Amino acid sequence: MKNNFPAAPSWMRYTMYTAAVYNILWGAWVVLFPQHAFSLFDMDPINYASVWQSVGMIVGVYGIGYGISGTNIARHWPIILVGFLGKVFGPIGLIQKVWLEHELPLQFGWINVFNDLIWIVPFALILRWVWKHGAMQ
Repeated sequence: MKNNFPAAPSWMRYTMYTAAVYNILWGAWVVLFPQHAFSLFDMDPINYASVWQSVGMIVGVYGIGYGISGTNIARHWPIILVGFLGKVFGPIGLIQKVWLEHELPLQFGWINVFNDLIWIVPFALILRWVWKHGAMQ
């Protein structure tokens, strides 16, 4: 299948490849050492580590998707969109659990910083580029 889209700027591909590596490594860390993040942030251990390990598995799978998206930004933009939505909804969930429901301590927010917040702007810029070049149509 041939398209007429220009090649994505290299920073976009590198961003997606970096996101891939980060997510795969973070996911593996959570799956292999589910209590470590909680001890790192001086939080009580969790009772159901398998639920947290499932989060790690999902994040790792996102990493595979990000790696695929880096091979052709215009073609694989839906993967980036799904990731972007997760990066927006993650902090919203954190706000709910920290400030509204008081279920999580504020230091848990560091996970959101590295898993979500630092990726929002680059993912948004990539999606804007895709939209501008008509790949979403």
